[in-house]
Amino acid sequence: MTATLLKEASPPTVTPAGRRRRARRRGRIVAVAFVLPALLLLGALVVYPVLFSVGRSFFDASGTRFVGGDNYTEMFRDPATIKAVRNTAIWVVVAPTLLTGLGLVLAVLVEKVRWATAFKLLLFMPMAVSFLAAGIIFRLAYDEDPDKGVLNAAVVSVHDAFSGTSAYPAARAREGQGLTKAADGSYGTTAPTKPGHTVGLGLVGVLPADLPQGARPAYSAARRTAASDELRGVVYLDFTRGGGGEQGRADRNESGLPGMRVESLRDGHTVASATTAADGSFRFQDLGPGSYTVRLPASNFAPPYEGVSWLGPALVTPAVIGAYLWIWTGFAMVLIGAGLAALPRDALEAARMDGANEWQIFRRITVPLLAPVLTVVFVTLVINVMKVFDLVYIIAPGPVQEDATVLATQMWLVSFGGGNNQGLGSALGVLLLLLVIPAMVFNVRRFRGSQR
Repeated sequence: MTATLLKEASPPTVTPAGRRRRARRRGRIVAVAFVLPALLLLGALVVYPVLFSVGRSFFDASGTRFVGGDNYTEMFRDPATIKAVRNTAIWVVVAPTLLTGLGLVLAVLVEKVRWATAFKLLLFMPMAVSFLAAGIIFRLAYDEDPDKGVLNAAVVSVHDAFSGTSAYPAARAREGQGLTKAADGSYGTTAPTKPGHTVGLGLVGVLPADLPQGARPAYSAARRTAASDELRGVVYLDFTRGGGGEQGRADRNESGLPGMRVESLRDGHTVASATTAADGSFRFQDLGPGSYTVRLPASNFAPPYEGVSWLGPALVTPAVIGAYLWIWTGFAMVLIGAGLAALPRDALEAARMDGANEWQIFRRITVPLLAPVLTVVFVTLVINVMKVFDLVYIIAPGPVQEDATVLATQMWLVSFGGGNNQGLGSALGVLLLLLVIPAMVFNVRRFRGSQR
C-alpha cells in the first residue's frame, strides 16, 4: 500500500525530448523579450509612417476629403515633379557610376602607394563632414564672385593668364567730344582724319586710383607734331583731379591710358594697329594719302572675366553631384579596397608570370573578381542618391532650386516648403519608396547569397 502511494506521488519523468522543447520555448521567450523593443521602435518609426503616408496620399491637401488616385495623377502632370524625376534619374545614372569607378581606380592605386593608410584616411575624411556643412562649404566654393568662390578664382586666374583682361572696363567717351560708340561697344572718331595730324581721344569713367602703374601725363604727347606720312594721337583720361581743365583737351595734369589698343580704318577695313605707350600716345606710320578713322576696339572696354556660373540652371545639378562625389568617394574606395585585399594573389602573380601587363590584369582579372563587391557598392549608392536632399536644398540657390530639385526635395517643398499639400507630398513619398524597394531587395539578396 505504502509503495503504491509513493509511486503515485513521485513526479513524472521528463524525457530528453521534453527538456529540449522546454529549452527552445524558453529561448524563444528570451529572444522575443530582447527583440521586442527594437520591433516597437521599428513599427513606430518606420512601419507606421509608411502606412500613414500611403493612406494620406489618397486625401486632399486638408486631409479631410478622400480623392482616390488624384494626387498620383496630379503628380505626373506637374512640370516641377517631372523635372524632379528627370534629375533623380540623372543622379541615379551618373553619381553611382562615377563613384564606383573612382573608388575602384583609387583602391587599386592605393595598394601601390607607400603611405596607403594616410591616403585612405585623407580620402575618407569628408565622410565625417555632415551634408549640411558640406553643402555650405560647396555653396561658398561655387560662388560666382571670384573674390569669394575658390573655383571661380582658379578659373579666372587661368583665363587671365592666357587671354588677359581689359584694364578699362568702365571707361567711356564723353558725348559730343569727337568719339562715337558703335553697336559692338567700340569707339571711333566722329570726323575722319588724315596723315600728318594728331588726334586726342579723351575718355572718362576711370578712377585715378585704378590707372595702371607707370601711367604718365598725356600733355606732351598730345602736342607732338606728326610727320606727313604718319598719324599720331593720344588716349588720355579727360578728368582733372580737383576740378578744372578743359573737356576734350589733354591738360597738364591729365594722365595717358597705357596699354589701350588703337586701330586705323580706311573704307571700313583695318589698315594698322598700335598699343598706347605709358603716356597714352600711339602712331601709325607709312600711311598713304586719304581719310582714316581711328577706332578703340571693344576689347579695351570688355568687362573682366567673372568665371563660370556653377550654380546657374545649366550646371547646378552637375555641381551638386560634384559635392556628393567629394563626400562619398572615400566610402566607395574603402569598401572596394576591402574586397581587393581578399582577392587570391596567386591568380594575379600567375598572370604576371604569363606576361600580362598591369592594364590586362586590371581589366581581365581584378575587375571580374571584384564584380560582386562592385555590384553591392553600386546598388548601395543608388539607394543613397535616391534619397539625397541636404546637398540639393543647401547648395542650389532659390532661383534655380526648381532646376536642381529631386524627388526628396520636391516632396519636402510640396508638403512643408510653401506648397502645404501633404496629400501630394505623401504621393511623392510613396513613389520614392517604390523606386527604392527594388534596389533594397536586390541588395538583401546579394548579402544573403554572399553569406551562403
